[in-house]
Amino acid sequence: RVIGEAIAAEPDLELAGTAINGLDALLKVEQLKPDVLTLDVEMPEMDGLTALRHLMARYPRPVIMVSSVTQAGAVATIRALNIGAVDFVTKPSGSISLDFHRVRAELVQKIRVAATARVTGGSSVVARRIEPSSHAPRPRQAPAAIAGRFDRLVVIGSSTGGPRALGTLVPDLRNDGHTAYLIVQHMPAGFTRSLAERLDSLSELSVREAQQGDRLAPGVALVAPGDFHLRVTSSGAIELDQSERLHGVRPSVDITLSSVAQYFGRLTVTSILTGMGVDGAAGAVAIHAAGGYVLAEDESTCVVYGMPRAVVEKGVADRLVPLDRMADAVSDALAMRPVAGVRS
Repeated sequence: RVIGEAIAAEPDLELAGTAINGLDALLKVEQLKPDVLTLDVEMPEMDGLTALRHLMARYPRPVIMVSSVTQAGAVATIRALNIGAVDFVTKPSGSISLDFHRVRAELVQKIRVAATARVTGGSSVVARRIEPSSHAPRPRQAPAAIAGRFDRLVVIGSSTGGPRALGTLVPDLRNDGHTAYLIVQHMPAGFTRSLAERLDSLSELSVREAQQGDRLAPGVALVAPGDFHLRVTSSGAIELDQSERLHGVRPSVDITLSSVAQYFGRLTVTSILTGMGVDGAAGAVAIHAAGGYVLAEDESTCVVYGMPRAVVEKGVADRLVPLDRMADAVSDALAMRPVAGVRS
């Protein structure tokens, strides 16, 4: 009721209907054909994840998940984003009737963004990858120590639609013994660890949430923690802070790329994936000016063609690449980077 009232109160939004559980939601979607659906993770009779799988297979459309901030809620939310949900908001920790104003503006803005999103249904490559029963773990080399030697660096930036895009790209990246990785995904605190764990289970890279003092190392992908900006030092050490948000987000891709460009620009390949807004564009300019290589996801595979478009409009995209070919493009770009032997 509270969510419905918030939607109905917006002049540019119309509340098509409400459902009491996942099964009811599937019936209502078939009848009402809404442009966007908000879907609770926890529901009686049919939970949100089950409903989402059916929805993506039968009536694919943009979905925003409503999740709790618990660890179990974070894990379920990451699964939902990989199945095909566009974005999520977290429930207030207290009474939703009294505390909903804290997330109301966020919800209605994300509904507006979701209405422009490109959503594909059916049995997609990503959907197959995230099912444990059908995923055969890749053989993993022993990851390098967090303090070690790296020659090249890949920085991946993403926002809306990013968790699913990362679920496609990261499993196809290889541990070549020379390349360190950073991932900056717009996401609040409490969810990036679950994202990292999910990616780690799918990849031959060692993927984990970054901590203060970690160091770049080959075969290791560090994910910027939610609500913290991530910078690197000249020695490859990770510094985290909660300084002012940039473009309204924290972590910011621009902040990470700016620090990387200062010390490792010519060794760096950056890939800007799907997302709303312009975060990553200024950082891509800095990487390009420092001699690095810039890849942007092609509009044809973006959920939201915002961040990659901003990079293209800056004139610094060396290649525009569909998501399913991005791993090969990263590999090709790395082959062109000098071998520096940075001791971190």
